[in-house]
Amino acid sequence: MLNLDFHPTGRHFLQIPGPSPVPDRILRAMSLPTIDHRGPEFGALGLKLLAGIKDIFKTRHPVMIYPASGTGAWEAALVNTLSAGDHVLMYESGHFASLWAKMAARLGLSTEFLAYSGADADLPHAPSWRRGVQADLIEERLRKDSEHRIKAVCVVHNETSTGVTSNILAVRQAIDAAKHPALLLVDSISGLASADYRHDEWGVDVTVSGSQKGLMLPPGISFNAISPRAIEASKTAKLPRAFWDWAEIIELNQGGYWPYTPSTNLLYGLSEALEMLQAEGLDQVFARHQRWGAGVRAAVNAWGLPIQCADPALYSPVLTGVITPPGVDADALRRLIHQRFDMSLGTGLGKLKGRMFRIGHLGDSNDLTLLATVAGVEMGLKLAGVKLAGSGIQAAMDHYASHLAPADLKKAAV
Repeated sequence: MLNLDFHPTGRHFLQIPGPSPVPDRILRAMSLPTIDHRGPEFGALGLKLLAGIKDIFKTRHPVMIYPASGTGAWEAALVNTLSAGDHVLMYESGHFASLWAKMAARLGLSTEFLAYSGADADLPHAPSWRRGVQADLIEERLRKDSEHRIKAVCVVHNETSTGVTSNILAVRQAIDAAKHPALLLVDSISGLASADYRHDEWGVDVTVSGSQKGLMLPPGISFNAISPRAIEASKTAKLPRAFWDWAEIIELNQGGYWPYTPSTNLLYGLSEALEMLQAEGLDQVFARHQRWGAGVRAAVNAWGLPIQCADPALYSPVLTGVITPPGVDADALRRLIHQRFDMSLGTGLGKLKGRMFRIGHLGDSNDLTLLATVAGVEMGLKLAGVKLAGSGIQAAMDHYASHLAPADLKKAAV
């Protein structure tokens, strides 16, 4: 049961990689009175949202908006494009890639999991969970599929469990180099609106995302951005679907409506979030997250702890995974930090349980928010008896002081 008597002073530090801290401006928009979801005012709101969300995905094609979690959007992507028994090639880059594969199998699809096969000294039991999708392995496998049994390739753009961002364009190029007709399905639940993502330009057929990460909303809305090829595939796909079916949604979306009751007040928040992102400009949004992540990683490096992502070229701008020393229970450390400093950090998931924690740097944050986060983690590490190589707080302060924010760079140029 929720402890309603727990009212600490100040704000709780929600530094998990989603749900992210929600800006007050969005919370205020969500508090507006609910309107008739079949009335003319709602239709106007719907058309505005459907146009605006395309800009975030960087697509000219339809985007489905569901009153559901990202898990629902995973299912929608699969059932609208595939039939029972279809063979699907998936890549194990972390916990959420594994869950998507588990769902595909439960839906009656034949799944094949590719993974990095090298060794890793820090995490010998999960080496593939420190690296991104290897497009060359996908190309090699597709070239062997001369009968084109593989109907789709499913990969995760920004793996929330690890802090690794994969090269999606390279995956598309691998599929094309193999001259294979497989659809490309991508999970960008934590990447969208925080990391550069280009649905059309990268040749993605279905992109899955959710509201609670870079869009800065509470959980409860999810998305499928779909290509013309995906729409064509949906016309012959045989997996059962009703609520998730794209056809009826596309039809009613023409007037700004949905074939079910939408999440009206969450959509108010989405409208506000889109306005905020568009006013800042996506390029500046992405640069802001890159800068935040670099400051947090400077702190982790100063502590002398391994970063979960083993390839600096693939560091996520959304979160940083930190591997704890052998014998240090990462979950016990998280509990200590929560109890002492009222701050939540992300847990290690699946194979990483107890071996790492995750620091989110997205949502309603700024330099001081992240410096306080680093301070809380550093104090917790010291209280847990972890020997640190140096001051992460000082390293993060030095980074943010010497690397101006995108908005400050604009002011300096005037």
